[in-house]
Amino acid sequence: MPGHTRAVRVALISDLHGNEVAVAAVRRELAHTAPDVVVCLGDVATLGARPREVLDAVADLGGPCILGNHDEFLLRPEKVHEYSEAPVIAEAVAWCRAELRASDFDRVATWLDGLELPLADGVTLRVFHGSPRSNTEDLLATLPDDALADALATGRARVMAGGHTHLPLTRHHRGDLLVNPGSVGLPFLEHVARRPPTILDHAQYAVIDAAPGRVDVSLRRVALDRRALRAQAESAAHPLRDYLAAQYA
Repeated sequence: MPGHTRAVRVALISDLHGNEVAVAAVRRELAHTAPDVVVCLGDVATLGARPREVLDAVADLGGPCILGNHDEFLLRPEKVHEYSEAPVIAEAVAWCRAELRASDFDRVATWLDGLELPLADGVTLRVFHGSPRSNTEDLLATLPDDALADALATGRARVMAGGHTHLPLTRHHRGDLLVNPGSVGLPFLEHVARRPPTILDHAQYAVIDAAPGRVDVSLRRVALDRRALRAQAESAAHPLRDYLAAQYA
């Protein structure tokens, strides 16, 4: 990672969820964006039809990866029942686990709960999946300031970034900046809590540009081929096949 004194460009990706079509499109964009590092904020393989391919793609990017709640389910599948009462989610995790290689589990086991990265001019970027204290906590635009301050208390930094909600966000909070890049693989139309979401037909990511005295954030959207997304969903007998295919009809 570059030092503090020159401009630094960091790309943030999150919530890829086994969507190889979306990941390939974002990687093509990143080839032109030319970040110094690509940080993955977690939830890489589950729910989609291409878990192994997406895990390999993240490894090829070469940057650090944060352990999302769905990544943790791969290592500790009993935890999925603490998170969701929907049987299809547990079935999708089980299907994904059966598709993976031993080396895939070893790779996921090395991922971190959180990480601090130096940007420019002494500014630090703190990354996590949900919040600094939990990979299942939603940090939303509607969260009251005091509640957000409590959620961020254990991992405060000038710039903070997490995923999990599948909703892009930039929020100024008491002098600091909170970023959510949205979702590469399953971007949501809106926050739906425990209800089935409507999935959008594009991929989302973010870029942070930092230089002495300046931090800029851009939320980016990449259009995807709906036919390719539908074909991918229908290409494997995974539990969410029909649901995902219907999203791209």
